Amino acid sequence: MLKNKGGFVPFHHQYLLAQLKESILQSMDENFSKSTDYNFSGLKGQTKISKNGLHFYSSRVTLVMSSPNPVFINTFLQRLFDYKEVQVGNLQLIPESIETELPPKFEDGLKCICISPIVLTEPEANDMYAKKFVSPDIDIFSDLLYDSTMSRMEKSGSYTTEQIASFYKFQIIPDKDYLNKIKEGEKKFARIYPVYLKGNKMEIRGYTFPFSLYAAPEVQSFLFNCGLGTFTHKGFGMLDIANADVHRKTATYQFYTADRMN
Repeated sequence: MLKNKGGFVPFHHQYLLAQLKESILQSMDENFSKSTDYNFSGLKGQTKISKNGLHFYSSRVTLVMSSPNPVFINTFLQRLFDYKEVQVGNLQLIPESIETELPPKFEDGLKCICISPIVLTEPEANDMYAKKFVSPDIDIFSDLLYDSTMSRMEKSGSYTTEQIASFYKFQIIPDKDYLNKIKEGEKKFARIYPVYLKGNKMEIRGYTFPFSLYAAPEVQSFLFNCGLGTFTHKGFGMLDIANADVHRKTATYQFYTADRMN
């Protein structure tokens, strides 16, 4: 719940949420605090843009979080709800309620939208592609995302070498009509965002546009749980299904007890 309607955060506020996330992880088990197999969105709500950033005018603000590990999610939410109030930028937030969504049905091809920007690569790994604009309709765009996805799936330890080798089908095809409309309207779908690495501020380019994803169902599931691209554990690369039913089934989240987690 938002205590101060009209409060604001910078337009690019993922790093503020990442700071909040880090403070919560420090109170969790060391195995969880080192994990990167999770993803979260930016803050969602009724907003207006000013020179100060995004002003929120809805009574409630939503943060979406995902992970393939239900125990991680459960523990993180328990720690979050230990706070009586959370400060994000100028916003004063009170943790109020949690809903869980049914997972999407993974098919051969999915039409996706970005609910947080996609980052192609880390500056330390490839500084040029981390900040330079790369058109989504050229092969290198899909190739960089494929490489990062396979690397992350391998590091997760949840897939065999044989499985990783079988996930060779991977392609992202951007919605050309959307990109043309953006170009005609002189708007942007790729912007520079700040990210902090070991306390040092760096700049990366994030992309936000609809696209079709062609990959094995296991890969799609991983991406919807853990995000697409790089810095997903810092709030980038969260996906949703395009034209998803806004009234699709949700349920009140039930916290696990210690007995159920063991």
